[in-house]
Amino acid sequence: MSLKNNKLKIAIPNKGRLSDASIEILKTIGLDFEVHERQLYSSAENLNIEILYIRAGNIPEYVQDGIADLGITGLDLVKERQSQVQILEKLHFGNGKIIIAVPEKSAIENPKQLENKKIATSYPAIAKKYLENQGINADIIEIEGALEITPALGLSDAIVDLTSTGSTLKMNNLKTIKEIMATEAVLIGNSQSLDQKKQEINNIVLRFESVMTAQRKRYIMMNAPKELLPAIKKVAPGLASPTIMDLAKPGMIAVHSVVDRKNIWETVEKLKKIGASDILVIPIEKMVS
Repeated sequence: MSLKNNKLKIAIPNKGRLSDASIEILKTIGLDFEVHERQLYSSAENLNIEILYIRAGNIPEYVQDGIADLGITGLDLVKERQSQVQILEKLHFGNGKIIIAVPEKSAIENPKQLENKKIATSYPAIAKKYLENQGINADIIEIEGALEITPALGLSDAIVDLTSTGSTLKMNNLKTIKEIMATEAVLIGNSQSLDQKKQEINNIVLRFESVMTAQRKRYIMMNAPKELLPAIKKVAPGLASPTIMDLAKPGMIAVHSVVDRKNIWETVEKLKKIGASDILVIPIEKMVS
């Protein structure tokens, strides 16, 4: 089967930390496709879309060159490849940090002390740009994988690497002295495709946006005496105003609203305190503003 067709092509990581979450989010936005081991691409059964399974580090280039119209990859990889692509949406998974780390017993406490030192990294472009911006001259050694061992082997004085929890650094007796950038999975687009396939891409981006928005919100429902409505509106105003319905019991109302997920417990506690009851909090699958 030829991939030279007019279908919208979305490249996602074929393995690694971003792969499973990328597949999951594509299914969440409504793409119906099957995934098989060692499969190079899939066709969506319900939309005119093909999913390409590509090495995460190559996706920025594939999208830049128009081989894929859209792609999901790490922001760190987009910056490292210096790719000319459009970042369309942050996807809130695959979070991590590009950091500078040194041995715990090292006398190096800040980046300025890296002058004329050896730095091992699989992010040479990011490391070089940071050092140049700081006016630091250092020897950058490009290494793929197992960076944490290079200081112990005497190959480097420091490393520039991606970390999520910092546990691997601790296991290898390393400490962070600087965070260069935060990263997460992003949806990227080819500039020409954004023009030529504008409507198709806008429709897909809308789906991503609806899922991302929903993840940040919760739907809350409660019962309360009608006279409490002004106080409830102050606590849970919703996006515009809460939905209010009269209940069978005289003087009682049901109030439905959308609130920020990060404030949900504070909101529930306040509602309970002012007299709301039967409070339900429900996840939102998709939300179109």
